[in-house]
Amino acid sequence: MTRLSVNINKIATLRNARGGNVPDVVKSAIDCERFGAQGITVHPRPDERHIRYQDVLDLRPVVKTEFNIEGYPNKEFIDLVTSVKPEQVTLVPDPPGVLTSNAGWDTIKNEAFLTEVIAEFKRSGVRVSVFIETDAGMIENAAKTGADRVELYTESFAHDFPAGKEKAIKPFVDAALVANKVGLGLNAGHDLSLENLRYFAEQIPGLLEVSIGHALISDALYLGLENTIQMYLRQLIAGGGR
Repeated sequence: MTRLSVNINKIATLRNARGGNVPDVVKSAIDCERFGAQGITVHPRPDERHIRYQDVLDLRPVVKTEFNIEGYPNKEFIDLVTSVKPEQVTLVPDPPGVLTSNAGWDTIKNEAFLTEVIAEFKRSGVRVSVFIETDAGMIENAAKTGADRVELYTESFAHDFPAGKEKAIKPFVDAALVANKVGLGLNAGHDLSLENLRYFAEQIPGLLEVSIGHALISDALYLGLENTIQMYLRQLIAGGGR
């Protein structure tokens, strides 16, 4: 079954809005795992507006499933990841001031850079995923950088889903087939939700993992965290994977 990794950035955003340690990011991660999450994702940014670098250090000893750290591989990020040694690092081409991840890597233009940083992460025993759009050439070139997986950037699928799910999913099915062909594992994330997750999981061949934060944490405000995680897992189970 496709694994569910819960992105807890929004919990940190709420904490930071007031100061102090409420809600407790570490306890939230422990609870997410206890309620069925199969991974914890964080995305520390240089301005630490949600997850802080110290949070990453505090989370490492307590995350017992899969720890996935997302971010742009500047020196500080590379040093953090190679020190913490999570199970997975997801490389995202975020400019410093961006609100949220909004583009995938150009793996052709950045091939040399990605090859170098991926080699450094893999020397530390960390699996590497590259955040990417559905362009076949970019996915094929991601394999040349030494990446283990790609994470499909699914915002366009979520945006187009209400108007026509078949049209919305087609570029992602095609991209998944390319990833499978070149030997890359397949993750996905961004704006996946209770409304569209089952269909996505049903249609995408070889989907290993989804990372979901904003929608899941928002749903938890109404439905409760334990119930919400179970609802997302049921969507993945119903989707069945391909």
